[in-house]
Amino acid sequence: MTHRRLHGVTVQCTQGDIANQPDMDAVVNAANAQLRIGGGVAGAIHRAAGPGLEEECRSLAPIRPGQAVITGAHGLPNRHVIHCLGPVYGQDEPADSLLASCYRNSLDLAEQAAIQSIAFPAISTGAFGYPLEPAARIALKTILDEVPRLSSVRHIRFVLFGAADQRLHAQVLEELADQIIK
Repeated sequence: MTHRRLHGVTVQCTQGDIANQPDMDAVVNAANAQLRIGGGVAGAIHRAAGPGLEEECRSLAPIRPGQAVITGAHGLPNRHVIHCLGPVYGQDEPADSLLASCYRNSLDLAEQAAIQSIAFPAISTGAFGYPLEPAARIALKTILDEVPRLSSVRHIRFVLFGAADQRLHAQVLEELADQIIK
C-alpha cells in the first residue's frame, strides 16, 4: 500500500475489495446508467449492499457519463455509496474529461455530505475498456488537483482489484505528488 499526504489529505492506493472497506465513510460505485446490479464493481457493491440499494437507486436513474449521485450504503459497512457513470472508452467523448468529471463530481457530493473518507475503484477500466495507465493518470491528477479545496474529505483511497493495477496507481501517485511538491 502506498500513500501520500498533501494539504492534510491522505491519498492512498491499495489492493482489495471495494465492497469491503469498513473504515471508509463512502465507497464509489463504477455504475451503469440505470444504477442496477451489473458486473465488476457495480455487481460487487450491489450484492454486498442488498436489494435496498437498487430500490433506492431506481428514482435517481438514468445518469449520464461523468455524472454522480449519492445513496445510503444499505448492507455495506459504510454510510454512503456514490455512484458515477464512467465513459465507455472509444464511445463516450471526450473520454478524458468525462472520466475526470466522475472523480470531481464524486468529491463534490462527498463534501456536501460531510464525508471524511472515500474509496474509489479504477472507474471505466473494466468492461468500459479504458486503458489502465491513462485512466490512472486522469484519476490521480484530478484527485490531486481537487485536494487543496477539500474541507471535509481527509482520506481518499483507491482500491484496486489486482496487484499490477495497485503498483501502477502507486507509481503514478508518487510521480504526480512529487511534481506538486517540487
